[in-house]
Amino acid sequence: MPDATSTKIYLREPVWDPARWLPTTKDELDARGWDYVDVILVTGDAYVDHPSFGTAVVGRMIEREGFRVAILPQPNWRDDLRDFRKLGVPRLFFGVTAGCMDSMVNRYTAAKKLRSEDAYTPGGEHGFRPDYATVVYSRILKQLFPDVPVLLGGIEASLRRVTHYDYWSDTLKPGILEDSGADLLVYGMGELPLREILRLLKRGVPFSSLKTIPQTAVMLPAGAPVPKNQRWEDFALHSHEECAADRKLYAQNFKDIETESNRVKARRLLQPSGERLLVVNPPYPTMTEEQMDASFDLPYTRLPHPKYRKRGPIPAYEMIKHSINLHRGCFGGCSFCTISAHQGKFVASRSKASILREVEQVKQMPDYRGTITDLGGPSANMYRMKGKEQWICDECVRPSCIWPNVCRNLDTDHTPLLEIYQAVRETPGVKHAFVTSGIRYDLFLHEKGASPQAQASHERYVEELAAHHVSGRLKVAPEHTSDHVLRVMRKPSFKLFYKFKEKFDRAVQKAGKPQTQIVPYFISSHPGSRPEDMAELALKTKDLGFRLEQVQDFTPTPMTVATEIYATGVHPYDQQPVCVARTPEEKQEQRSFFFWYKPEMKTVLRKSMQRLGLGEMARRLLDEKKHTEDVTPPPHITPCGMNVPGQRLAAARAGAKKPMSPGAGKAQSVDALLREAGVKLPDRKEH
Repeated sequence: MPDATSTKIYLREPVWDPARWLPTTKDELDARGWDYVDVILVTGDAYVDHPSFGTAVVGRMIEREGFRVAILPQPNWRDDLRDFRKLGVPRLFFGVTAGCMDSMVNRYTAAKKLRSEDAYTPGGEHGFRPDYATVVYSRILKQLFPDVPVLLGGIEASLRRVTHYDYWSDTLKPGILEDSGADLLVYGMGELPLREILRLLKRGVPFSSLKTIPQTAVMLPAGAPVPKNQRWEDFALHSHEECAADRKLYAQNFKDIETESNRVKARRLLQPSGERLLVVNPPYPTMTEEQMDASFDLPYTRLPHPKYRKRGPIPAYEMIKHSINLHRGCFGGCSFCTISAHQGKFVASRSKASILREVEQVKQMPDYRGTITDLGGPSANMYRMKGKEQWICDECVRPSCIWPNVCRNLDTDHTPLLEIYQAVRETPGVKHAFVTSGIRYDLFLHEKGASPQAQASHERYVEELAAHHVSGRLKVAPEHTSDHVLRVMRKPSFKLFYKFKEKFDRAVQKAGKPQTQIVPYFISSHPGSRPEDMAELALKTKDLGFRLEQVQDFTPTPMTVATEIYATGVHPYDQQPVCVARTPEEKQEQRSFFFWYKPEMKTVLRKSMQRLGLGEMARRLLDEKKHTEDVTPPPHITPCGMNVPGQRLAAARAGAKKPMSPGAGKAQSVDALLREAGVKLPDRKEH
């Protein structure tokens, strides 16, 4: 049986009324008296009715617009496909998403091995979503219901909207509309384009005519004219075939795509693919405070659907159920991160009133014990930050507002965030309000261009953070210690980490919390990183007293600078060669330096360092005795600013369905291809 403590949120919910959730079964449709639905959302995640889960946000938004919406979570794609038929045929369209993560990142490690758990499935069980889930679901729907439009969304579709490098197959794939056969794609955070789609459909506009909605992409048939829009300027990308033939052209495409994504007023992108033309319309402006509030104020239950109550907790939900998301977007521009490519470079923040309303909702949850686990976002301390002069931002195409240095036009005043912190911690019933999202220390350690008020807020931020908002460990992400690697990463020099650590250590001493630890995150095998750079990282972190345990090996994911370097061997901005660790042996050698303190690693590391001519460094790293402490954070970076637990919930698993065996991985990959769009799948035992 699942552990009672870990599942109390499900067991103590007083009323399991299915009408409180969006319907997921035919019985739930019947209970509402519905004989049809307007939209069916198909997702690779379990259904959690919480604002941190995209399917719930989209579903509640469609509901608010007056439409009937149902959710089909984690349908079985390996049997006779009955799951895809059970809710009937939607009147308007199917919406398809792989879930809160790219399905390949969700299922496989950086070494391309099956992960031990799926954080978005009850009990952490694996085997409930296919490889390339967006493509698989869409092809099945097109086979079963060829006349019903399919709309793609979510991070997998968003980051694969143009020709992209797929690490798992080591190939360049065309835009996902080409592979999936879907009719339309919404990229980024989808509330604004989806609302416009619904508005037009309500007026009777045919789905096939939806070709000029901002923040969408569509494939035009051969010879079809590009829809006219006098407000948009067009920009032509190299075709998919040209990219496949010459990866330098592919690298040039990425530079142009990222440049457009960093503009306030982007151009429309056109990319030929076969005989058809991919059209990617410019995005909507950054969401306003009012629009953000409207999204977060929807009537979520904040709970998983009752159907999961006997299958154990959903790990990703357990991590965030008592947390508050303050804002979206990130202007950090890190080379390995997909946040700005999906959520946007410009920060969209909620109002103080909306945040405090959510605090009151968290307080009403049956397992709340007085602790708000996170007041954060993609980067915890970017709340309400933007340019001082908007006209400067309007002309800017920098990929990062804080690299290689903090822009003088960026207002880094932390006062609005400090006001949120104070209001939350002074709310009756709140004993603790922690910040567990990673923070950007370069935002409060710079002085150039900062007003006296901003500088004063920088000092206050560190002191209030240390005194009130750290549960014992504070997460920061220097990522590496070598300056030349950090330049490729678009991260500040490691010298700034020393400055931050000194300042934070003083603050925790002043707060009377000397045991508070800094938890630094690091990445191995990032483009530009060599074994000698990892040896330097190991020695510097040892000198700081750290023993790293759970760390991140670089995983190439679509639409990041680092992935394009991995795919092409050159930096897309200057076409200069960059060294890349590609083979499993090269990647393992770099990763091994994280674990210099383990006895079984010392012989291997000593040989590596002697080969590199680092004998003296090897002596200092492996032989000198120095007190170090475990630093064991959860895995490094995940989409949507969410942290995925690194260990499976054993107690929950005891009562869950049997997971798919690891040996089934290859068969599943074959199924994912769906007989190359034929989708004639044999009956198999239900997963």
